[in-house]
Amino acid sequence: MRVLVSDIGGTNARFALAELDQGERLRHDSVREYPAAGFASAAEAARHFLDESGERVDAAVFAVAGRVRREEARITNHPWQIRAADIGAALGTRRVALINDFAAQAMAISRLRAGDVAAVGAVDWPGFDMATAQTYAVIGPGTGLGVGGLLVREGRCFALETEGGHAGFAPSRPRDMAVLECLMRRYGRVSCERLVSGPGLANLYAAVCELEGAAAEPWSPAQINARAAAGDARCRHAVELFCAAFGSMAGDLVLTLGAWDGVFLAGGVVPKLLDALRLDSFRDAFEAKGRFAPAMAEVPSLAIVHACSGLLGAAAHAAETYRGTMRA
Repeated sequence: MRVLVSDIGGTNARFALAELDQGERLRHDSVREYPAAGFASAAEAARHFLDESGERVDAAVFAVAGRVRREEARITNHPWQIRAADIGAALGTRRVALINDFAAQAMAISRLRAGDVAAVGAVDWPGFDMATAQTYAVIGPGTGLGVGGLLVREGRCFALETEGGHAGFAPSRPRDMAVLECLMRRYGRVSCERLVSGPGLANLYAAVCELEGAAAEPWSPAQINARAAAGDARCRHAVELFCAAFGSMAGDLVLTLGAWDGVFLAGGVVPKLLDALRLDSFRDAFEAKGRFAPAMAEVPSLAIVHACSGLLGAAAHAAETYRGTMRA
C-alpha cells in the first residue's frame, strides 16, 4: 500500500511517499518541498507532487500546522483551509487523514534512532520502548510554535494534538517581565509563540533594542542568529532570551503532561540554534521549577535532528491507521 505523506507548515509544504507492509518505509528519495505560497491550495500542491513524480497512491496522511476539526483544518500562519474531501478528490482516494503537525512529530518519537536526536543537557535518553508505559512531550518553533505529546500504553502509541503554542507566556525573571511589557504594547495578549518561533526571535531582538533605546535593524531570524554567533551583543541577548523562554516553556509542558520520560525539541529552528540551546540558558530555565527542580533535573531534553521527522511521523500514523485496510 502506497501512501502520500505530507507535512504542511506556515511557510513550506513537504511531501513524500511511504510504503506499508509489515511496518512502514518512508521513501527518502521521494521527499519534495515547495513554498506554500506557490499554490492555491494543499490539494493543488499534492496533485503537483504526484504529477511531478509520476506516482499514484492508495491513501494520504496530511500533518498540518493548525487545529484539525471534522476532517478540516486551517493553517494558523497561512491562508490555506484544508479539507480531507478536497484532498481525496485531487488524489483519487477516499482514504485521507488530517492530523496536527505536532501529532506527527509525536508519532515520530516511536521511530527515532540514536542518530536522529541530540541531547540538550547532560541527561541521557535510554531510548524508546513500546513495551513500557511512557509519556513524552514535544515542542518546537518554526513559523509558529507547535506543541504535542505522546502516550505509550499497552504496546500502542497515542498522539496528543494541542495548540499549546498559543498559551499565554509566563515570565519568571525581571528581564522577562520587561520583554513581556514590550510585546504587550505591540500585541496586547502575548502567547508563547510570540517569543519562541522564527518571528518570535525577531520580536525578542526588537524588544532588546527597545529596552536599550536603540533602533532595531530589519533583520530576519536567520540574520539575527548569524550576527549573534559573530558576537553582536543585542543579537546574542535576543538568542539567550529565546533559549531561556524555550526552556521554560518546555519545562512547563513536562509538568503539564507528566512527561517524565522526556521532551523532544522539534521544528526547523532547532538545528540552527542547537549550539545556543546547549548553553546554560535552556536547561537552567527548564529545571527552574521550584519544588520540582530536582525532578526536572532528571528529565531528558532531546533535539530532533532527523531531516524529515514530520513525514516520518505521518508515515507512522499511516501504519497505525491503514495497515488493517490494506486488503480492503
